[in-house]
Amino acid sequence: MTQEILCEVNNCKFWASGNRCSAKSIYVVSQKGNKAKSSEETDCNTFVPRE
Repeated sequence: MTQEILCEVNNCKFWASGNRCSAKSIYVVSQKGNKAKSSEETDCNTFVPRE
């Protein structure tokens, strides 16, 4: 299944041209371990700073 994952965090190791995410998988978590009620309450744990 082909999926399009967009990302505007251009200082991430997985950021690619066209605001694409090149990671093989994405791991998103709730900030406080509870059920998130909005996207603001989540974090992308896939993020790795670009060196």
